[in-house]
Amino acid sequence: MQEIELKEIKKDYRSNEAYKSLRTNIEFSGEDNKVLVFTSCTPNEGKSTVTLALAQSLAEAGKKVLFIDADLRKSVLAGRHKVHGQLKGLSHFLSGQTELGEVMYRVKDTNMVMIFAGVVPPNPAELLGGKRFESLLTSARKAYDYVIIDAPPLGSVIDAAIIAKQSDASVLVISANTVSHKFAKVVKEQLEKSGCPILGVVLNKVDMAQNKYYGKYYGTYGDYGRVEEEKV
Repeated sequence: MQEIELKEIKKDYRSNEAYKSLRTNIEFSGEDNKVLVFTSCTPNEGKSTVTLALAQSLAEAGKKVLFIDADLRKSVLAGRHKVHGQLKGLSHFLSGQTELGEVMYRVKDTNMVMIFAGVVPPNPAELLGGKRFESLLTSARKAYDYVIIDAPPLGSVIDAAIIAKQSDASVLVISANTVSHKFAKVVKEQLEKSGCPILGVVLNKVDMAQNKYYGKYYGTYGDYGRVEEEKV
């Protein structure tokens, strides 16, 4: 298994505490919730950053984590973290071009293993609904404490619902003041149709300067981030 080094996600005091809170809620959601899929309503809500930061937080807490970038249509993770070289990913494995071990990358100095999305295939939904992906998740349940899956926005494509059918639970990431309540409700209902329990919602990109409670409580700690976690 190859080793890679990821670009560090910048977290200030407030966002770091929010990720710890999210991690704790995940850990207390039940021992059967091992395979978790994260999706959003639309692109650019910060889903991939939140999902990867959670996976790293779980690994820092001593958990053995497999992070799967399942956005086969428009992944940003490999480019954002400047992972270079002949990178083979999930699409290569699901299409039968490689074996599983060839697409798994151990993150340096952590308990986390990553599978990147790979090249954009012509049939992402079919690949994610196939036997090879099901087999991957079945084996991963036995080998890891948590399998964190970063799925495409459910408000744009159906892929997240397909993945949710094979997952233990799901989480919806919503950017504050970006998505209407009506649209978020439609996406939530679509996710519920998969039969996968929804653990809650991560409210992201919150303007904490407008939140008097948090501003007063954390005021002595300086300038903080914009991640808030909320149970549904």
